[in-house]
Amino acid sequence: MFRFGKYLLLALLILAPLALPSAAPAQIAVGVSIHIGPPALPVYAQPVCPGVGYIWTPGYWAYGDDGYFWVPGTWVLAPTSGYLWTPGYWGWAGGAYFWHAGYWGPHVGFYGGINYGFGYGGVGFVGGEWRGGVYHYNTAVTNVNTTIIHNTYNTTVINNNTTVNRVSFNGGAGGVQARPNSAELAAGNEHHLASTTTQQQHFQAARGNRALLASENHGHPAVAATGRPGVFNGKEVVAAHGVGQNANRPMNTSSTNNANAHLDRPPSNRTNGSSGTPKYNATTNSNRPPTTTTQHPNSTQPNTTHSSQPNTSHPNNRPPSEPHEHHESGHPGAGHGR
Repeated sequence: MFRFGKYLLLALLILAPLALPSAAPAQIAVGVSIHIGPPALPVYAQPVCPGVGYIWTPGYWAYGDDGYFWVPGTWVLAPTSGYLWTPGYWGWAGGAYFWHAGYWGPHVGFYGGINYGFGYGGVGFVGGEWRGGVYHYNTAVTNVNTTIIHNTYNTTVINNNTTVNRVSFNGGAGGVQARPNSAELAAGNEHHLASTTTQQQHFQAARGNRALLASENHGHPAVAATGRPGVFNGKEVVAAHGVGQNANRPMNTSSTNNANAHLDRPPSNRTNGSSGTPKYNATTNSNRPPTTTTQHPNSTQPNTTHSSQPNTSHPNNRPPSEPHEHHESGHPGAGHGR
């Protein structure tokens, strides 16, 4: 009888996980109900790319025991060739804010329509692309030293948004009112990888740094971005600036007239677009023939008219939430247990 009971218990332990509903790729996971939305996105410059193969992952507000804290933007090596990062985002749903974790995948999916800057303008990604297993950087929107990194190109990007702001969440009062398009939904159903161990360590380091708490820095973290994950001091660290001091950070202004304020590019490479239309100035790059402007961000292949750059649409995936319950799924981000 004892042996039968032991085998029965073992069978239940094996079969129990199979009875649980499986989570959708990159979906929200564990959570705590949060009814206060995340602060506005801080304004900051992008640190120079530390080396070949690093992909920019924008900073975001996470949530912990002491409230919201900033996880600095940083450069991260992709877990595998051909994969790009879809940032996480806060979304309003059911009377609370929920965190939708970011993920790695073949295409950039839905990230709430949040303008994180530096190629992540709210839809897709135009900061770089994979070609033949090698990642190439779009110097029109990313800070790359072309004397060291030669796999670059320069594609002018026009942001057609008439309103550019620092809103950090989707849905609800004051949130970005964006919904995933068909390409984003398709991307959401592709094979995904969770945040890397390096990203998780970066998140934990931010979580343990009280200076990054919104209650301490009042939305202006001294470490807004860093050149390498987990490095929170030294010359690679970039502090947040006032809205009027925007350097490489475009999107962080609510003015519809200040086109120059929404650029993800160093000031020397910016040019004012028409009223309400921020524009990235694409100066000729010696490592790549100049290309024409692209108005829709792609994930793996930004649109250009250059014959060597085939266009590829990029999919997205998930809807958003607001003051929020925090959920996560393997990606260091908002909420407890991140």
